[in-house]
Amino acid sequence: MATKKLTFEIDIAAPAEKVWRTMLEKGTYEQWTAVFSPGSTYEGSWEEGSEIRFLGPEGGGMIAEIAENRPQEFISIRHLGMIENGQPSEQGKDWFPTYENYTFTEADGGTHVLVEVDMAKEYEEMFTEMWPQALKTLKEICEA
Repeated sequence: MATKKLTFEIDIAAPAEKVWRTMLEKGTYEQWTAVFSPGSTYEGSWEEGSEIRFLGPEGGGMIAEIAENRPQEFISIRHLGMIENGQPSEQGKDWFPTYENYTFTEADGGTHVLVEVDMAKEYEEMFTEMWPQALKTLKEICEA
């Protein structure tokens, strides 16, 4: 199955350090990612080379590793596979690995966030609607 790179951007009136922390700390991560699946969370570490699992409340999700981590500048997540009922799954194995990259550019006291996501075409329309909502929520949390 082919994937397509989707790109989303937002300007947030907060320094990159705050945006970075808000995006990745578990409590606020769970708030802005609720757009994708209420109750979403992660297990693992954002450290480069670490495994991380992105999980929904029903036990599904994705296994990934942090491909690159330059604090407050860039983070790259290499998605390796799906999880079903808490266990690795064969579902979608033909699209992996895929990448989810975040670039943070600070200017004039604010931060421009660029998101680039490899997406299976069957999910493109859904995520094209969800990503702007998720980034708007992230912006609201950071600017509050």
